[in-house]
Amino acid sequence: MTIRMKLLLFIPLLVLLVNLVTYFLFESGSVVQQVYEGMMSRILLYKQSARTAEGHLKKLNNYLLDPVSSKYTELFSSRERLLAARDELADTASSVNASLTQALTGHVHMLDTLVEEEQAALAASEADSSRAALHHYEQAEKTIAFIREKGQQLVDLELQDYQLIYKQIQEETGRINRLGAAVFVVNTVMSIVIAVWISRSITGPVGRLVGMAKQVSTGNLKLEPQQRSNDELGILSDAFKQMSADLIVLINKDKASLEKDRLVKELELQALQSQINPHFLFNTLNVLSKLALLEGAEKTSDLIVSMSGLLRYNLRQLDQPVTVGDELAHIKEYITIQQARFRERVRFESEVDAAALQALIPCLTLQPVVENCYMHGIADMEQGAVIRLEVALIPGYVRIMVADNGAGMSESARQSLLRLEAGADSKQSTGIGTRNVFKRLQLFYGEDNLVDIWSEPGRGTRVTIRIPLGKEAGTIHVQNFDRR
Repeated sequence: MTIRMKLLLFIPLLVLLVNLVTYFLFESGSVVQQVYEGMMSRILLYKQSARTAEGHLKKLNNYLLDPVSSKYTELFSSRERLLAARDELADTASSVNASLTQALTGHVHMLDTLVEEEQAALAASEADSSRAALHHYEQAEKTIAFIREKGQQLVDLELQDYQLIYKQIQEETGRINRLGAAVFVVNTVMSIVIAVWISRSITGPVGRLVGMAKQVSTGNLKLEPQQRSNDELGILSDAFKQMSADLIVLINKDKASLEKDRLVKELELQALQSQINPHFLFNTLNVLSKLALLEGAEKTSDLIVSMSGLLRYNLRQLDQPVTVGDELAHIKEYITIQQARFRERVRFESEVDAAALQALIPCLTLQPVVENCYMHGIADMEQGAVIRLEVALIPGYVRIMVADNGAGMSESARQSLLRLEAGADSKQSTGIGTRNVFKRLQLFYGEDNLVDIWSEPGRGTRVTIRIPLGKEAGTIHVQNFDRR
């Protein structure tokens, strides 16, 4: 869940809970207020109807004593108010309990009796029957007394019923208050829990990011796996970890590039040891070759030409890849020189697939391997020594195999060569060891396991090199040395 979703979901929830508590409190007060207002309005109506009835009796008395039109108008208006109060009491009777309904009905009937007596008194007055008018007036007075008594009775009944209702209201109010208090407590607890949860869901990942940043600032790019949050901070944490992993890859690439630079510089420096005025050296070898040819020493002339080609190849630009065909031509020159030394003691065999000759390979890759066959494999053999070179095209690779039937090597020596351990091979005539060759192959192609070695003491050694197709050897740019 994203941080925005958390805020949009839980903040309105907290507001809803607060509003719910407020509603409970408001509802509790509203119930009490409604009941109280209903009771007070009825009591006021009872009192008002009694006062209206008494006022109406006074207006009747005034008219009977002085029957003029103005007083009759006042009596008529008073009667209208009395009938309005009577109708309002009749409507109220339908909304109260049974005891109040019965009392209210009697009260209404008394108001009707009062009106009837008032009408009878007026009729007797108009008929000039003073005695009858007085009688009806006295009956009206008695009715007023009953109305006053009935009004007080209604007030007492209201108060009596209100006591029961008030107890119910108190119980309901107490229940609502308890529920409101529970909701308030739950709201408070949930608010705290949600606030802590949201805070920890934000500050926790931020703290972990700060910790990872401190680790990176100290140079530790290998970050330990940590709990991931499913929000924007989790995405940021993944991006930070990916950035750290990318930094590790870039650093390793820089290290590999530096290692390539070091190896090439090492090759350049070692080649410079044999580069003392190369033009003079090549001219001298050409003169010796032609002199040997004039004297009839053709083998000596061929040997000097091979040596010249060997030196020229060793002194070429070492930061550029060459084809397998160029490397094999160089090996041919080297074999020519070695055959002059070992003669019939060593037989060199080769089997080359012409389709693999255009594959690219780092310069001076095969000569150190072949040279190891001479120096360590068959050097002590008096006869029967065989060195075999095979170049074959297989799917995705060019396989180069160099084997001899010489002394072989121990398992520990074989593992040392494969692990590229320093001192795994001895100083060679070219100054380039097999460890250097294997390391350059690994760095140039960016792959491991390109070299395999089989060897057993007394049974010979076989070195197999796989050259990836479609992937040029890495070009390493180094500062050119002054060759003057």
